[in-house]
Amino acid sequence: MSAQRTVRPGYAVGLASMLRPLRRGLGDPTYKIIGEDHWRAVRTPHGPATLRLRQRDAEVESEAWGEGAEWALEQVPALLGADDRPEEFHTDDPLVATLLERFEVPRFGRTGLVMEALVPSIIEQKVTNNEAFRGFGNLVRRFGEVAPGPGADHGLRLQPTPETLRTIPSWDWLRMPVDPARSKAVLQAARVASAVERTAGLPGEEVERRLTTIPGIGEWTVAEVRQRALGDPDAVSFGDYHLAKDVGWALTNKPWDDDRLRDYLESFRPHRGRVVALIYRGAGKRPRRGPKMSPRTHLPS
Repeated sequence: MSAQRTVRPGYAVGLASMLRPLRRGLGDPTYKIIGEDHWRAVRTPHGPATLRLRQRDAEVESEAWGEGAEWALEQVPALLGADDRPEEFHTDDPLVATLLERFEVPRFGRTGLVMEALVPSIIEQKVTNNEAFRGFGNLVRRFGEVAPGPGADHGLRLQPTPETLRTIPSWDWLRMPVDPARSKAVLQAARVASAVERTAGLPGEEVERRLTTIPGIGEWTVAEVRQRALGDPDAVSFGDYHLAKDVGWALTNKPWDDDRLRDYLESFRPHRGRVVALIYRGAGKRPRRGPKMSPRTHLPS
């Protein structure tokens, strides 16, 4: 049996762009795009769920299956950015003001699921996207569960439970491949998963304070979680390999470092992440002329 809900947000929503941050690479087994439908395998506080979303002009149709179906449907407005307040953003900065004349203010959606965002964010620490997506995909395919309802027919799988994560031996992590630094951080988070999930309703800075007490979790990882799980428009992924360089290039035709990016964004609190999203929307990424990160070759395949 399934449950259904249709949402009319009352503001412009691009479903694909709103959900894009939740997809961890094209091979993400927790997220599929089939025709016009976006399918997600979600581990909710009430149990597993398969969620299907489809945009119909100003409406978004949703349908869900599994023990967590009702919870998943209740969260659809938040997923579409209903809790965000982009209209509160104003600026006198001439460069950003010019972008605002051309583009709508970015809106942030939230899942309310902290572990769902935290585990893949840890796996993405300090590695190439290809290596990170491969590791996360292998983790879900090997240790996750089949999604309920028609999600199973589409090959959707749920992320492993914290209990399962705690039982994975070190050699299996290496085969995925996820190195010891990242796998240990995942295990540390899994040991306190209940406390991690309770941060979902807290302010972003408090979430950062709490999550960074977990060994192996730093500012970049928490910012990635804040953006997805909390829909936090102030979260910025400082420490990202490209972010400061891209923003600097967009604004001055010169790459910046994190310190300069921090200084520039400080006056935009609590919308720093919104400003970064707006700059990317207007200027895109800088030309990749310099050296790139290379995937490591010392891990077993």
